[in-house]
Amino acid sequence: MIAALAPLYFGEFASYREVLVTRDDPRPSVPARTLLEREMLDSVLRRFDPTHADGDRRALASQWSKWYLVRLIPPVVAAALVLGRTLPLAFDDIEVVLDAQGIPEAFKLPGEGGPFTAPPGDPFERFAHLLDDHLQPFVQALAAEVRLSPKVLWSNAGNYFEWFITEMAKLPPLAPMLGHGRELLEAERRPDGTRNPLYKPIQYIEVSCEQRPDGLWRQRRTCCIRYRLGSIGNCDNCPLIDEPPAQASDL
Repeated sequence: MIAALAPLYFGEFASYREVLVTRDDPRPSVPARTLLEREMLDSVLRRFDPTHADGDRRALASQWSKWYLVRLIPPVVAAALVLGRTLPLAFDDIEVVLDAQGIPEAFKLPGEGGPFTAPPGDPFERFAHLLDDHLQPFVQALAAEVRLSPKVLWSNAGNYFEWFITEMAKLPPLAPMLGHGRELLEAERRPDGTRNPLYKPIQYIEVSCEQRPDGLWRQRRTCCIRYRLGSIGNCDNCPLIDEPPAQASDL
C-alpha cells in the first residue's frame, strides 16, 4: 500500500488498500504494455473466461477491461479529488498483478506520487495522469490488438468513473470535493477542442417505481458488446434493451 493514500481506505473502500502499490510489492507482475501483446493477452483472456475463450475476442476483451478499469479508476480518482494527489501512471511504467483467473488485482507504480504542484485549473489538468498518461494508451493498445472500437473501452471507463463519483457523493463530507469529477463528465470537449471520451457515459431514464425503487434506470450510452458472448446476454444497463431487468444493478 502507498502510505499517503491510507486515509482513503475506509468502509467498503478498504478492499482497495492493496490495489495501488509500488515496485517493492512482492507479488508477481507483468508490464502493462506486455500484458496487451497478442500471446500474453490471449493467455490471460483464456484464463479469465475459459467457457467463452473461443468466442468473440472483442467482447471477451471488453469484459476483461472492466475488471482492469474498476480496480484502477476509483483509487486514482479518490486520490486526485480527496487528497489532491497525482500519481505516476504512465502506461509504460506500470506493472499489473493478476490473480489466478487473469483478473487485474493490483498496479505497481514506479513511485508514490505527490500533491499537485499547483491547484489544477480544470478537470483535464486534475486527471491528466489518468486520462492521458494511462487510459489513452491502454485503450489504444487494447483496441488495436483485438480490433475493437475505442468508444467501447472508453465507455467502460466512463461507466466506472461516473459510478464512483455518484457513490462518493453519497458521503456528505466528500460531496464538496467532487466538482472536477462532475465537470469532467459534463464537458463535451477538451480545452484544446478535441472530443472528451468520457463525456456523459451514462443517462438516467425515468421508469416506474416497480422497475426501480427510485424511479430511475441507470443506462449506459454505449454498449459494451457483452451480448456477443452468447450465453451471457446483455448487461443490466445495456442501451440495446428497452427497460431494466428485475433487480438491475448499478454496474
